[in-house]
Amino acid sequence: MEKILIGKVTSAVGLKGEVRVYSYAETPDRFQTLERIWIDKDEHEIERARTQKNMAVVKFSGIDDRDGAERLRGRSIYMADSDLEELEEGAYYIRDLIGLSVIDEDTGRTVGKVKDILTDRPQDIYVISREGGGEAMLPGVKSFIREIDLEAGTIMVHLIEGMLD
Repeated sequence: MEKILIGKVTSAVGLKGEVRVYSYAETPDRFQTLERIWIDKDEHEIERARTQKNMAVVKFSGIDDRDGAERLRGRSIYMADSDLEELEEGAYYIRDLIGLSVIDEDTGRTVGKVKDILTDRPQDIYVISREGGGEAMLPGVKSFIREIDLEAGTIMVHLIEGMLD
């Protein structure tokens, strides 16, 4: 089983062991669908979860007071990869795209590899480690991202003049 980083405990909430979690998932309500998680290497059952001001508020079994919740501050939260939801056709998890080769569809030239995908903007931005060094950023829209082939490990892109200069 592989574990996937999905959030970080930011603070205690109230006196009964709840914690506020910054969620790396697309929505903070993802914690409401999970039964268990790992905080660093320790497995915990989720008793309940709710969303408050775009953050997850989670109560874990065995953490029953503010002191216990405070000890979790700053710790990373992981889920099992088997708990990933199935995606619809044409949708991908970011973790599956990291490391794919980015190829210019017009020249067949390898531009680089996907290093990261920034999702905190109106549209995703693909961060590409360039073959010759440095980084480039490519908007994650259909006019530039033409085809993703996980089996081949490639992303075909359309580049416009000056895009990578």
